[in-house]
Amino acid sequence: MGIWNQFAEYLFIKKRDPKEERTQWMKYMHGMNRISLFMFLIGVIVILFKLLILPLLHR
Repeated sequence: MGIWNQFAEYLFIKKRDPKEERTQWMKYMHGMNRISLFMFLIGVIVILFKLLILPLLHR
């Protein structure tokens, strides 16, 4: 499986392959990866907001 397919599954853009085996530990791992990816994206949005939007508001 490619990395872009995995990102699409984590972000709920693409459905996972129903033929793929899913163990309990795999579910935990994918859940933690999904949480960390969402936190990373939120952090990038906050940084961009601070660097791009806030300076424009202080003028």
